[in-house]
Amino acid sequence: MPVQFWEQPTAIKHGFGSVSIAGEELLRLGAGAPLIVTDKGVVAAGLLDKVLEPLRGLGLKYAVFDEVVGNPPVALIGKGSETFRKHACDSLIALGGGSSMDTAKAIGVEVTHGGCILDYEYGKEPIVHRIPPMIAIPTTAGTGSEVTLWAVITDQERKIKFNVGGTPLIGPHVALIDPELMMGLPAHLTAWTGMDALSHAIECYTCAYAQPVTDAVALLAIEYIGKYLRRAVAYGQDREARYKMAMAATLAGMSYGVDSAGAIHAMAQSFGGYIDAHHGYLTAVMMPVVMNYNWMGCPEKYARIAQALGEDIKGLKIEDAAKLAVHAVSELAKDLEIPPLSSTGAKREDIPFLARIAFEDPQTIGNPRDLTYDSYVRMYEELLR
Repeated sequence: MPVQFWEQPTAIKHGFGSVSIAGEELLRLGAGAPLIVTDKGVVAAGLLDKVLEPLRGLGLKYAVFDEVVGNPPVALIGKGSETFRKHACDSLIALGGGSSMDTAKAIGVEVTHGGCILDYEYGKEPIVHRIPPMIAIPTTAGTGSEVTLWAVITDQERKIKFNVGGTPLIGPHVALIDPELMMGLPAHLTAWTGMDALSHAIECYTCAYAQPVTDAVALLAIEYIGKYLRRAVAYGQDREARYKMAMAATLAGMSYGVDSAGAIHAMAQSFGGYIDAHHGYLTAVMMPVVMNYNWMGCPEKYARIAQALGEDIKGLKIEDAAKLAVHAVSELAKDLEIPPLSSTGAKREDIPFLARIAFEDPQTIGNPRDLTYDSYVRMYEELLR
C-alpha cells in the first residue's frame, strides 16, 4: 500500500451566531482588507450584512465581489482577481455555497501565483504558495468546500469542469459554520445540497483512496444526513436539523482529504460543464444509479453505509446488506422529490459525449468498481430512459 496522508489546514469554528467573529478572525490572521466573494442571491437575502457588521465594528476596510454564478467559469476568476488587486485587498472572505468558496480559492491561486486559473488545472502547473488568508462562511450544507483542498472551475470553451488544488496550500484558513445563515434556504436547495454532502461521504468512504481518518468523518456525515436531511427539508426552521446538516457537510468535505471521489462526481462535474445545472442536484439524481453499479466493488463498506443510514442489516448476507444502501439512498431521493435528469434538457443523443467526458474525468480512477466508457453509457441510459 502506498504512503497516504491527511492534512487539515483549516480551523473550524461553528455554532449559531459564529459569523459575528469574522472580523476578529481576520485580525488574528494578520489581515484587515478582505475581498468578500459572494453572489447576488446571498446579498438579496441579507446575509452579506451579517458579515459586514462585525467588519465595520472593527473599522476594517473591505471590497465586495458579488458576481459569482453557479459552475463558476474561468473568466469570472480573472475578474475577481482584478477586483482583489484594484482594491489592494490582503485576504478573502467567501460567503455562499460551493461556487463562492471555489471562486475565492481560485482567486487566491491567481493573485499569489499570477497567470490564469487554467494554468493550475490539476496535473499542470503546481500550486507552490499558500493563498492569502481566507475565511469560508458557507450558506448551504452541501459542498463542504469550506474545508476541502479543491476548487472546481468551468472551462466554457472545452465544456468541462476541472479541478484545482489537491494541496493544503489552497485550503481556507478558517471555516465559520453558522447554521443561522442556512435557516432561510429553500427546501429544494436544502435537498440538493444535502444530497451533495451525502455523495461526498459515500464516495470518499468507498473510493480507492479511503483511509481510516476519512472513513471516520465520512461515516458520521452519512449518519447525520440519514437522520436529519428529511427534517431540514420538511421544516427549514428546525435548528437541530440545520446544525447537524451543517456539520455533516463539513465532515463530508473533510473526508476528501487530499484525494478525489468516484463516478458520481466524474459524471456530475463533467455534466455540469456541458449543461449548466446545479451540482448538488446532479449528484442527487446520479447517486442511486452509480451506487447500484458500484456496490459489488466493496460490499462490506456498502453494508456499513446501509447501517449508517438506519437500515437493519442484522442476519443478512453481506450482498443483501450492501443492496440496502442503494435502496436507502433511492428512497431518500424519492422522498426529497429529486427531478429526473431529463429535466435539465439532456437527451439520449447526448449520451456518447457525456459518457466520454465522464470516463476522461480524473475522478474515474478512484471509483471502487472498474469503469469503462460503456459503463458510463449504461448508467446514462438508465438516467435518461
